[in-house]
Amino acid sequence: MTSRQATHAGSWYSSDPDTLDRELQGWLGRVPSEVAEVVPPDGRCVVPVKGARAIIGPHAGLSYSGSNAAYGYRCIDADRVRRVFLLGPSHHVYLEKCALSLCDEYETPLGSIAIDRAMVAELQSKGDWQSMSAETDEDEHSLELHLPYIYKTFERRIDEVKLVPIMVGNLRFKAEQYYGELLAPYLADEQNLFVVSSDFCHWGSRFSYTIYKGGDGAAPETLRGASVRPAGIPIWESIQRLDYAGMAAIARLDHAAFERYLKDTRNTICGRHPIGVLLAAVNTLYPVGAQDSAGPALRFVKYDQSSKVHRPSDSSVSYASAYLQLPS
Repeated sequence: MTSRQATHAGSWYSSDPDTLDRELQGWLGRVPSEVAEVVPPDGRCVVPVKGARAIIGPHAGLSYSGSNAAYGYRCIDADRVRRVFLLGPSHHVYLEKCALSLCDEYETPLGSIAIDRAMVAELQSKGDWQSMSAETDEDEHSLELHLPYIYKTFERRIDEVKLVPIMVGNLRFKAEQYYGELLAPYLADEQNLFVVSSDFCHWGSRFSYTIYKGGDGAAPETLRGASVRPAGIPIWESIQRLDYAGMAAIARLDHAAFERYLKDTRNTICGRHPIGVLLAAVNTLYPVGAQDSAGPALRFVKYDQSSKVHRPSDSSVSYASAYLQLPS
């Protein structure tokens, strides 16, 4: 049996099972039973969310993003789920396709999660996929950082729930559509849960992204290395507005609209391609223009920034969690 080692345990999150379990329980326990939705800002949802078929959540070190991710995981109605499709971006290897794991299980400090080898074979028979080498698989953190939460969410039935990890490459729009169409029938199955791994804006010179808008109607500008605060709204608020606009585009469940947003803003959402695949899958099942109030709904339930940026020399990464609800 081939196991993917928990290579980021001990650095990105605790390798001690008791400590990790205690942290996860703490974050999950602090999520209220009724959660205010971020986009749109006036909604509320009771967790778990009936009919939640997918979540979006961050993949930074758990000390940074664990409390945010808890909001997404609390939305999951775990009783019906038998299989988890985990989609994450590739940070270390350039891919123009999506890649499937060759492993039989993924290890976590809490225990191992079995890979659904039969489903992997089924996907391979239906589409054009690459395979992750063991090194590529273990180097990538966007998938691994969700494993502790997946294990914790299903720990009472962990022997019944299997995993389908998918590393999503640097896909063009048509490729996102292609993989979305392939995965749409599985998204429609209420026994499947999709977990989409993404952080939001990576702001700062170390990310080569310092775009700033000083307020309503202001033109975007690129801030340079000066330490002086800009005259308009704080930089962190400009970042928040940028992210909120992206979250609103995603919540529209319109794949093409999200693509336009990315082209217009160049926002450094690292999981933009996994999100694009999810939106393409939704649009395959529920075409844009044919959606109504009884159709699918995607709502963001938490937003955070790793730090409040005030000067161009500062940097931050944004985290957001959401759920996708499909009609029963």
